[in-house]
Amino acid sequence: QVQLVESGGGAVQAGGSLRLSCAASGRTLSSYAMGWFRQAPGKDREFVMAISRSGDRTYYADSVKGRFTISRDNAKNTLYLQMNSLKPEDTAVYYCAITASAWALSLSGTYNYWGQGTQVTVSS
Repeated sequence: QVQLVESGGGAVQAGGSLRLSCAASGRTLSSYAMGWFRQAPGKDREFVMAISRSGDRTYYADSVKGRFTISRDNAKNTLYLQMNSLKPEDTAVYYCAITASAWALSLSGTYNYWGQGTQVTVSS
């Protein structure tokens, strides 16, 4: 069974930065594409960023373009999300997820396993 554990969330002021991590156990991550999603109160879960199995391709939502960066360290079985220039509208619970598929990485239904989420709160 795969277990994904996010960490690094917290409370920051607008313009600040956070780095989220997602540590995996039970599987070798190099066989999976990975993604970050977020869900704000009262809203649907939305795609943030994704990265291919090898890390050579990344995908992003327009809302985070130029501010967030996704990366992975397959040797450490860990996924990262570097978030800069944070805005109050980035406030949400952030989830990491993995998928055996190489396609449709912006769709939550593509993913097979999910973490429990980590809260990010950005104040103005």
